[in-house]
Amino acid sequence: MVKLVYFAWVRERIGKPEEEMELPDDVKTVRDLLVYLKTLGDEYEAALQYPEVIRVAVNQEHVEHHEAIKGAREIGIFPPMTGG
Repeated sequence: MVKLVYFAWVRERIGKPEEEMELPDDVKTVRDLLVYLKTLGDEYEAALQYPEVIRVAVNQEHVEHHEAIKGAREIGIFPPMTGG
């Protein structure tokens, strides 16, 4: 099981702040995860419509979309961020 935590408008569009789920065996990278999540319903599709702009943290460390998620306890999913 992995805990998924959603932030900002990703959370608003999915309709929940977090959830725990068992990921299929073929979900091995961040990119695989985003593709898989989009299949879970219209709200996920809306939140992840443009996956290339989504930022992801695995165990509280930001990672690139090609990186593996094996062994992740927590995955944070963020919209793009701006400085300030």
